Amino acid sequence: MTLTEPVSTLRRPQGCHVTVLTDRCAGCQECIIRCPTEALHLDPTTWVAVANDVACTGCRQCVRTCPFSAILVEGPVLAGSRAVLEPTHPSVLQGDIAETRPGFATLADAQAEASRCLSCPDPTCMRGCPAHNDIPGFISAVAAGDLGQAHEVLRRTTVMPDVCARVCDQAVQCEGACTWSLAGGAAVSIGALERFVADHAPVPPPRVVSDEAEGLSVAIVGSGPAGIGAASELVSHGANVTVYEADEAPGGLLHWGIPAFTLPAEVSGRPWRQLQEAGVELRLGSKVSPSGLDQLLARHDALVLAHGAGLPLRLPVPGADLPGVEDATSFLNRARAALAAGRELPDFSELAGRPGAGAPVVLVLGAGNTAMDVARSARRLGAKAVCIDWLDRRFAPVRPDELQEAETEGVEVRFATTLRSLEEVGGRVGRAVLSHTVQRRAAERPEIVKGPGEVEAVDVVVAAMGYRTDPEFAAALPGTPLRRETKGVADRRWQASGILANPAPAFARRRPVGQLSLGREAVLLASALPFRDRTWVAGDALVGPSTVVEAMAQGRQVARAIVRTRPRRPGSPPARGRQRVLVAYESRGGHTERLAQAISRELLDGASDVVTLPLDRVGVAELADCNLLVVGTWVEGFVVAGVGPAKATRKWLDHLPQMAGKPVAIFCTYSVSPKGTLAAMRRSFEAKGAVVVAHAGFGSRELAAAGPLGPASFVHQLMEQC
Repeated sequence: MTLTEPVSTLRRPQGCHVTVLTDRCAGCQECIIRCPTEALHLDPTTWVAVANDVACTGCRQCVRTCPFSAILVEGPVLAGSRAVLEPTHPSVLQGDIAETRPGFATLADAQAEASRCLSCPDPTCMRGCPAHNDIPGFISAVAAGDLGQAHEVLRRTTVMPDVCARVCDQAVQCEGACTWSLAGGAAVSIGALERFVADHAPVPPPRVVSDEAEGLSVAIVGSGPAGIGAASELVSHGANVTVYEADEAPGGLLHWGIPAFTLPAEVSGRPWRQLQEAGVELRLGSKVSPSGLDQLLARHDALVLAHGAGLPLRLPVPGADLPGVEDATSFLNRARAALAAGRELPDFSELAGRPGAGAPVVLVLGAGNTAMDVARSARRLGAKAVCIDWLDRRFAPVRPDELQEAETEGVEVRFATTLRSLEEVGGRVGRAVLSHTVQRRAAERPEIVKGPGEVEAVDVVVAAMGYRTDPEFAAALPGTPLRRETKGVADRRWQASGILANPAPAFARRRPVGQLSLGREAVLLASALPFRDRTWVAGDALVGPSTVVEAMAQGRQVARAIVRTRPRRPGSPPARGRQRVLVAYESRGGHTERLAQAISRELLDGASDVVTLPLDRVGVAELADCNLLVVGTWVEGFVVAGVGPAKATRKWLDHLPQMAGKPVAIFCTYSVSPKGTLAAMRRSFEAKGAVVVAHAGFGSRELAAAGPLGPASFVHQLMEQC
C-alpha cells in the first residue's frame, strides 16, 4: 500500500501526523472543505489530498468525513483545557434557594473558553443542538467581546438562551456533538458561553420581522417551552396569539418542574413577561379538553397543541394510595412555594414535632433528573432524602453532574433497589419494603432478587418515575406520540458532516449523539405538518416527555409552518400574499417532467409562488412548505397485465406523512390507458388525510392537442384553489 507523506516535515513536538492513503483518496475534497484549520489541500498533479502537520490540531474531522477511509491521524487531540465551573453549594442548605451552578465570572474567562472553538465549516455541534443554534457564530462574537452580536446570532434560532443554557443536557446534545468530543477530547463549554451571553447582556424581546401573518388568529394550548417557542415566532410575524393555560401561572415545566436553585424564577419568568409586553394574550386557569378543540378552531384560524406531559406514571405497588404518598409534580409545586416564602411544609413541621422524631425521611422513587430535583428540594426543607432506582448505577439516565450535586448535598442515592410495597403507620405511610435488583447490561431489564426484602422507615414518599401525556388528547391525535427515529440511510448531508462517524463519544456518556440528533430532526420536520384540520402539535404533546430546547424548537417550527401556509377559518377573508404551490413529478422519458414544468409556468403567471421538484427530492419539509401540492407520475405496466403509478411513485406514496386537510392535485401521463392510476393515487393521499381537489390523465394525443382533457383545463382547476 502506497502512502503519501505530508507536504511539510516541520512536525509539532508531540503533535499530530496525518497520513493520506493515496490508493484510496479519490480527490473528492470532502476533507479539505471541512478541515477547520486549513491543514489539508489538494495536489493538482496527483489529485490527492495533502496534509500539513503543523496546522493539524488532531480534531479528526477529516477522518470522520472521508467517504473512502483514506486518512489516518496520529497524535493527541490538541483541544486545550476545558473550563471547569464547580457548583457552589451553600454552607447552610436549609432554606437556601440560591443558584448552585455558576457561570463565567468575567469576559476574559469566557473569551478564553471561546478561543477553543475551531469554528468548523460544517459544525456538528449545530446538528447536535435541537434548535440548530449557530454555535460557532455566537462563540465568535463572544471571542470578539460583542455580546450584542452574540444575541443577534442566537435570536435567529432560540428565544430562551438564558433558560436552555441552564437546563439543557449539553453533554448529549451540542457539546456531545462538538468536534473535540467526537475526536475523544473535551468539548467547548457551549452551554456556559451561552449563559454568559444571556447573563451579561439583556435577552432581547420578540420583535416584528414581517407582516406575513398579519390578521391571522392563532390559539396555543399550553404555555410551556413549546408554547413559548410558537408564540414568539408567531408574534414576530404579526399574528394575533392567544395562549390557553390550565395553571394559574405560565411556563409549564419551567414554572413548577425545575427548582430555583437550578433555574431562578427571574430567568424562568422572563419569556412570558416579554411575550405579554409584545401583545400575546395569556389566559390562565383556562383548561382545554379534547372536546373543546372544535370551538377553538371556530374562533381562531389555527390551533397549536403544546400541552405538556404532566400526568405522572402510576405507582403499581400496594400502599400507593396511603396519605403521605404523592407525585413529583405535587411535591415540587409545594416545595417551590414554601421555599420562596421562606417557610416549612406543614406536614414536615408536624412530622418533625412528634416526640423523639428527627428530620422527616423522604423516599424518592426514581433516580433521574426530576428525582434529583425532588430530593434536593426536600433537603432544603430540612428533610433526609433517599432516592432509589432499580437500574444499575452504570446504566442510569441521570446526568452525572446532577447526581454528584445531589450526593454532595446529602442525598442518599441507592441504585439497584426497587420498591415492593408501602405500609401504614399511624394513619399514613410509615414503612417501605425494598428489594435489591441485578442488571448486567444497559438493554437488559433488571431482575428483582428474591427474598423478604428490607423494611425502611419513611415519612413521605414521592413518585418521580416519569410522566405521560393525557390519554384523552392522545386519542384525539392518532399517531402521537411520534418516535424519534429515522428509517433507511441517513441524509447525505448528515453523513458527510461526520456526526455519525463516532457512534458514542466518551464525553457524551457513550450516548449515540448522531443517531439521537437524527431522531430529533425527523420529529422536528414532522411537526411542520398539521395533525388535524388547521391543528399543529409540538413538544410533549407530539413526542411525549421531551427536553426544553427540543419542545421550543418544535414550537418555532410549527409557527413557521402556520406563517407560510396561512390557514383561515371558514368565513374569514382569504389570506394576503401569494400561495405556495409545489409541483412534484416522477418522470422516466421526460413527458411527465415537461408537463410538470408547463403547469408550473402557467401557475407562475397567476398569483402563486411555485417550486418544481423531482419526486425523490420531496420530503416532509417540502410538503409542509406548500399550500397546494401537485403530483404527477407516468403510468407503468402493461394494459393486459395491469398498470398503475410508476414504481418509484408508489414507493414515495407509501411513506407519506399525515397531511391533514392539505389540498392535493394529481395527474398522470400515459401511452394507452391510465386505468386505475389516478384512483390509486387518490386512495393513498386520502388515507393520510389529504383532500384531492383536482385530477387529470394526459395521453399522448391530449398532450399534442388542446382539448377538454388538456393542461389548460387542469391548470384552471388549480388556479381556483390558489
